[in-house]
Amino acid sequence: MSESVFLRVRRLLSARIEDSVDAMERANSDSTMRESIREVGRAIDDVRADKERAMARRLQAARQQEMIAKKVIELTDKARFALKEGRDELAEGAVARQIELEEQARQFDQVQTAARDEEAKLEESLEALRARKRQMEEALSAFMSARTEASLGGDAGHSNKRNVERAVERAEAAFDRAMTGNGGVRFNRGDVEAINRVAEIDGLQKQATVAERLAALRREVHAG
Repeated sequence: MSESVFLRVRRLLSARIEDSVDAMERANSDSTMRESIREVGRAIDDVRADKERAMARRLQAARQQEMIAKKVIELTDKARFALKEGRDELAEGAVARQIELEEQARQFDQVQTAARDEEAKLEESLEALRARKRQMEEALSAFMSARTEASLGGDAGHSNKRNVERAVERAEAAFDRAMTGNGGVRFNRGDVEAINRVAEIDGLQKQATVAERLAALRREVHAG
């Protein structure tokens, strides 16, 4: 879609139902409202599809974490075996690979968190759009009833206006719920020297972790 899903939801929810009703009254036609209802229906389908994609990302990240957890256990066994065989360099490589995989697992945690948040926001948008669709259908029904009664000599204009006002109030409440928390977070990038220093610290921390794990495995092997 050329228009982002949340901007589209915002646009559809912020549209005034009274404007559509006024347009119907001026043109004495319900085509404007019917097309607006169809657009909301299409948006519901698109938001539902986006939610399913976010769910798929979350589930895929969870599966990747499970695979990583199994691989980490395998690498522990391999490192232990290498130490028993006197191949310290191979054990060190296995432990280093463990640490890399654990970092990937933490990244998958972030993927799951982001996907879960997106799912929640999309579900709120779905609820708001469904409510808006019902309100528009109610407004259209009220307009059609008013037009029918008018053609028969009755006057339901006041009732129609009151129904529309209630629909708009509900739509605004749904809009507020759906849009809460959808703002982005802006990150600042440090200078190159600072980034390199942080990277060096990360490298030292990884080396220290490898050495610590190897020492623990050696103690375990010697004790056995």
